[in-house]
Amino acid sequence: MRVPLSWLREYVDLPAGESGRDVQAKLISAGLEVETVERLGTGLKGPLVVGKVLTIEELSGFKKPIRFCTVDVGTANGTGEPQEIVCGASNFAVGDKVVVILPGGVLPGNFEISARKTYGRTSHGMICSGAELGMGDDGSHGIIVLPPEHEAGTDAIELLELVDEVLDIAVTPDRGYCLSMRGVAREAAIAYGLPLRDPALLDVPGPNSYGYEVKVSDPIGCDRFTARTVTGLDPEAGSPIWLQRRLQKAGMRPISLAVDVTNYVMLELGQPLHAYDRTRVEGVIGVRRAQPGEKLTTLDGQVRVLDPEDLVITDNRGPIGLAGVMGGADTEIDDAGASTTDVVIEAAHFDPVAIARTARRHKLSSEASKRFERGVDPQAAAAAAQRTVDLLVLLAGGTAEAGVTEVIAPSAPHTITIPADHPDKVAGMAYGRETVVRRLQQVGCDVYGADELIVTVPSWRPDLRDPNDLAEEVIRLEGYENLPSTLPNLPSGRGLTESQKLRRRVGRALAGAGYTEVQNYPFLGEPVFDQLGLDADDPRRITVKLANPLSDEEPALRTTMLPGLLHALRRNVGRGAHDLALFETGLVFRPSGEEPAPPRLPVDRRPTDAEIAALDAALPRQPRRVAVVLAGAREQAGWWGQGRPTQWADAIEAGRIVAAEAGVELIVRQDQQAPFHPGRCAALLAVVDGEEVLVGNAGELHPRVIKALHLPERTSAMEVDLDRLERASGGPVVAPRVSTFPVATQDVALVVDGSVPAAEVEGALRSGAGELLESLRLFDIFTGEQIGAGKKSLAYSLRFRAPDRTLTAEEASAARDAAVAAAAERTGAALRGA
Repeated sequence: MRVPLSWLREYVDLPAGESGRDVQAKLISAGLEVETVERLGTGLKGPLVVGKVLTIEELSGFKKPIRFCTVDVGTANGTGEPQEIVCGASNFAVGDKVVVILPGGVLPGNFEISARKTYGRTSHGMICSGAELGMGDDGSHGIIVLPPEHEAGTDAIELLELVDEVLDIAVTPDRGYCLSMRGVAREAAIAYGLPLRDPALLDVPGPNSYGYEVKVSDPIGCDRFTARTVTGLDPEAGSPIWLQRRLQKAGMRPISLAVDVTNYVMLELGQPLHAYDRTRVEGVIGVRRAQPGEKLTTLDGQVRVLDPEDLVITDNRGPIGLAGVMGGADTEIDDAGASTTDVVIEAAHFDPVAIARTARRHKLSSEASKRFERGVDPQAAAAAAQRTVDLLVLLAGGTAEAGVTEVIAPSAPHTITIPADHPDKVAGMAYGRETVVRRLQQVGCDVYGADELIVTVPSWRPDLRDPNDLAEEVIRLEGYENLPSTLPNLPSGRGLTESQKLRRRVGRALAGAGYTEVQNYPFLGEPVFDQLGLDADDPRRITVKLANPLSDEEPALRTTMLPGLLHALRRNVGRGAHDLALFETGLVFRPSGEEPAPPRLPVDRRPTDAEIAALDAALPRQPRRVAVVLAGAREQAGWWGQGRPTQWADAIEAGRIVAAEAGVELIVRQDQQAPFHPGRCAALLAVVDGEEVLVGNAGELHPRVIKALHLPERTSAMEVDLDRLERASGGPVVAPRVSTFPVATQDVALVVDGSVPAAEVEGALRSGAGELLESLRLFDIFTGEQIGAGKKSLAYSLRFRAPDRTLTAEEASAARDAAVAAAAERTGAALRGA
């Protein structure tokens, strides 16, 4: 909402020296979001006057029309002689009144005007357009032509109200009353402690039986409809300058007198109105829901197929307007208003939900719909209609017909019972009953009672529904900045859960290993499943669809972490980063497709345990996952030697890092699982309740996936289920005991068949080595003629240590031999060189 300060002063006697910045600070303190204060006319300097065009000489020989004019500017030039001006515009004629800036003047943007020779003539000044004066773009890009009654030499700066300040307020959905000068003026009056001149306080005649006939068939959708008629309008009458300027400052384009008046009253009182050309309306005006298949051509020229939920305005022919959104082309007043002499004025109150749904359904947001869906004062309809009638009679010479039509559905004012000390409890400070009553009365409430207050909410505040809303009004008007800063007292004996601790440990461990954490939206589009190469029956293709997604291209909740991570990887590669290691922790959504429909929970009471359980049963499984993606170099090259590119083993190692934080020893086996390379994919398993359970996969992505997603070659990834790892851990991780005794290191090289996984050999060595084994590391793999075809040599380093003594060479050798014997028995391994 754009609020000109000069217009605001009509309703509140702000201090004379108060600037727009000062008013902004006051309104922000009262809870309004005043984003900017625009200073109009900054740098503008006269003489800027009204001029009368005396002669026009068309100059030829140039690429565009050029006119040499003489203009009467009165005595503004000091001589009284006509001013000679060269102008390139052609939308004015001899005898027109225009705006002229004389030499010595300065236009906005520090554009100084002086006499200068151009197109073979000397131009002593400039004839101005609205854009050059900073009046905004009215779409014409032409010279301002003023009404003929203004005398030549009149100061145009004052006439056109060029110097002003405009507050731009971002009105939140619960403060719809501030989409009007009346609402903002009320807030300003409260903030300054000044009286308000309410523009809605008008003498309005009561309804009678000879007004324009109206029939409301849906009193739920339209609970109030006021109709007034004005006849005999002068079709040549135009909007006066003051009216046009106020509309322009508020961000609206002047169109014609009748339309401008309805827009002006809407901005002033917050009540949207519509003016129908009476000669184009056939019969009774009605309000009803649309019938299936009905169509309407709206004022923007679009033919719209109506929905049965749309609320429409009708006459005997059918729909003539989308109620509360936009009128129809059949009954519009033309832009010039040259053929309209009789108008019917509509001021109605429509259901906010119905209007909001219609505006979204037709993707048709208008100034009217923005106000109706936020809540319009139903009591202001009659006053708005009367204000419109008064302005049309005053400015267009019309006659107001005596007939007044009002169709009103009975309703009672909303009342709230609130303890007088409730705002004190909410704010944590003492306001006292007198302050609470005074502040509630300032916002328009009627307040009765002592310790228990009965508050009648004003009609323009539909957002006030319960005691907490009233408490908020008291708190914001007393000043949020005055609230004390109090830290909550945390109960003792509580802290992070074991799941939260695990997630933090995992994040720290991966960050320490060189990974960067990212956070992606949990949404995806189904085409990504084809890019990942998932089978048609893959359970990851079963998704939860959002009813109102942020993007139509990503309407589903993710079933795997990889799409978002791979998209982040591709985006960073596209911006010049090539060596990347990213990780993310979050929920995935894995529906079975057989979940029951969720129940509708009550809003008038707390749901029962059974209702909550039924709601939980309708939710999909939401396991927590951690995933990594890697590309480029894992180790950088430098003076210390060659670097190393990322490979599938790094993704598996990331899985081990995560499992180690849960105190789980992963079992790694070869696997084939999309989207991984079939020969470079590992299944990550853990023992849960005595059984091996798949907790994730890791490896290098399939080349087709890399090509489809435009990823770097040899991109690798890992994804594991943190919830399953936590169940496999068996409880909190126990810190290892650190022995002060020396370690004994034994290296062994075992020859096995090439098909034997290294993980099986490692498992056999661990089981055979016994409790003295501290760690085991594979440090070399060798294949060649020396060990035979189809064979491979695996070299391991075994570290032995006892917690209570120094191991002897015999003890270390015996443990090593036991490990080798177990490997030989289970995998057929033989010591190399034996």
